Amino acid sequence: MKKFLISLFLLFFAIVSMADEMPMLLSELDKAIKERPLYIKKRLEYLERLNKMLDNSETNEQRYHILGELYSGYSSFNADSSLHVARAIYEVAQRIQNEDYQINALMNMAEISGVAGMFKESLDLMKKVNRERLPDYLRPYYYHVYRTVYGNMADYTVSVAQKGQYNRLTDSYRDSILLVNNQESVTYQIVKADRYNVHGQCKEAIAMLEDYTRRHKMEVHDEAILYYTLSNSYSLIGDKENQKRCLLLSAIADMKSGVREYASLRELAVLLYQEGDLDRAYSYLKLCMEDAAMCNARLRIIETLKIFPVINEAYHLEKARRQHKLQIMFICICILSFILLGGVYYMYCQMKRLAVARRQVIDANRKLQDLNNDLCLSNAKLKELNHALSENTYLKEIYIGRYLDQCSTYIEKLDEYRKSLAKLAAVGKVEELYHQLKSSRLVDKELKDFYASFDDTFLLLFPTFVDDFNKLLIESEKVHLKPNERLNTELRIFALIRLGITDSVKIAQFLRYSVTTIYNYRTKARNKAACNRDEFEKYVMQIGSLEQ
Repeated sequence: MKKFLISLFLLFFAIVSMADEMPMLLSELDKAIKERPLYIKKRLEYLERLNKMLDNSETNEQRYHILGELYSGYSSFNADSSLHVARAIYEVAQRIQNEDYQINALMNMAEISGVAGMFKESLDLMKKVNRERLPDYLRPYYYHVYRTVYGNMADYTVSVAQKGQYNRLTDSYRDSILLVNNQESVTYQIVKADRYNVHGQCKEAIAMLEDYTRRHKMEVHDEAILYYTLSNSYSLIGDKENQKRCLLLSAIADMKSGVREYASLRELAVLLYQEGDLDRAYSYLKLCMEDAAMCNARLRIIETLKIFPVINEAYHLEKARRQHKLQIMFICICILSFILLGGVYYMYCQMKRLAVARRQVIDANRKLQDLNNDLCLSNAKLKELNHALSENTYLKEIYIGRYLDQCSTYIEKLDEYRKSLAKLAAVGKVEELYHQLKSSRLVDKELKDFYASFDDTFLLLFPTFVDDFNKLLIESEKVHLKPNERLNTELRIFALIRLGITDSVKIAQFLRYSVTTIYNYRTKARNKAACNRDEFEKYVMQIGSLEQ
């Protein structure tokens, strides 16, 4: 039970990891395809350098080795150029009169003829190779060419009997390859895995190749072939996800190696087509067709043509469906646009109405604010008037009380004065009586007492009047009272103004001065003011506060 749970967990972890890996590999492949012109350019530059070296070569031996590199460079890139180079190699080998070189050149021509689909020509060339005189280092290549040619013939023959015969020959040469190759070489691993696949031992092939990829770092082109073989193993056991992963890795390596003859991208396109990714399937298969045509690899063209019409039709049907969908969406967008424009126009009208209403509200608020300000001013004036009224009421109460007391005192004094005059008249002191009547001493004394009483009453109401009045004058013109003096004439004038008596005539009558004198006093005081002269008496009216 424990082993089962561990296996289940590992399987789940592998599935999750693969689900994350697939999009990354697809993106990497798309990037490699996008950068493919750079890889092709590098290969072409490499081939151009070799051709220049070939033109500058001095001996046939040098030409032979350079042509060998050119053949490797054109292999899987351009079949016509490869065949042309192989023939050139054979001509140089004949000039050198080296039998091994001639055998290698014949196998080069046979190999590329097989790739181009010229199976008869390929086998005819291979028959010219004397197996008995074949050097050991060329034996793996000899078996490889035969295996490749017979394998391709088995794939493309229509006769069942011939297919079986070609498969047997392919197996025979595959076994021969395994006998002459190093077991740690990538060729040995690929061929042995191919043998496992043919005989239904796919899991052994998978285990062997997966282990090899972990232990060895390979050339890019070898990596592409190995992962393609591994994808075949996964395909045979029905593991689509791992098949797809290996095809992606193989296709990425093919793109980076700059070759034009490959199979992984075509098979990946078929898988993507089955998964519904028509865009990628179509673009990948189109690239396969273009590269096969450029390479003149007839077998790859035939393989691609088998599936291309199906994917092409499905792609164009899907494209037509999308265009129809886009047309419907365009019509819907147009309708929605008209609705939106109508909505925008309606909103514009509503906003204009709202703006008018807002302006009206603003105007109303402004008017209301003005009215509120007027009301505040009116309230302030009313409060000021109420305060003045309260002050006047209070002043009247004080002065009425004082007036009544004064009147009562004057009545008593008049009665006493009458009695004193009556006594003088009774005793016949006419002269003294006449003297008393002519004397102003009594009136002066009463006026002095009256002013003293006024001063006391006023300063009782406004105890800081003198100091506040001096604050309204410049420093050099402040009023200085004599010892024991409460108010002087100037202060009494402005004391009466503070009490609300502003008429110069009434002030003159009260203080028993001429109107001109009162006017002069008021003018002089304004000229001595430290504040605004026109508002001097207004500030005087604001001096002090009544104590309740």
